[in-house]
Amino acid sequence: MSSPFGAPSPEAAVYVISVAAELTGLHPQTLRAYERMGLIAPGRTGGGGRRYSHRDLERLRQIADLTSAGIGIEGVRRIMALELQVDALRARNEELQAEVEALRHGLAARAAGQSAMPANKLPVLHQSVGQSVVVWRRGT
Repeated sequence: MSSPFGAPSPEAAVYVISVAAELTGLHPQTLRAYERMGLIAPGRTGGGGRRYSHRDLERLRQIADLTSAGIGIEGVRRIMALELQVDALRARNEELQAEVEALRHGLAARAAGQSAMPANKLPVLHQSVGQSVVVWRRGT
């Protein structure tokens, strides 16, 4: 995948381990160790060679910054997991805010006597016990 200007996307695994090590200031063995610990998951070539993306390099730099600040590997793992959770919650919050705005707009239109608003076609989500999600579709 590439950008409109021909540069690889941030997720494209393009850097070999020696280049990734040089760009991050880490030893190749450190990169391999972080992979064994599950902190990083570089792409692989058909022959099994590691390929790192720009996002992988950012993650490696973050790991290096945290460990140099005295945070242990388990602390790094927890911090990174929490950051992913925060990102997911932010995205969900934006979705909910957009839905609230759409509902407000619909209520304002109805209050003004406009009935041209289409019926809500969004699925209704119900969380069941456990981790599964059941999707109920409203009838039109």
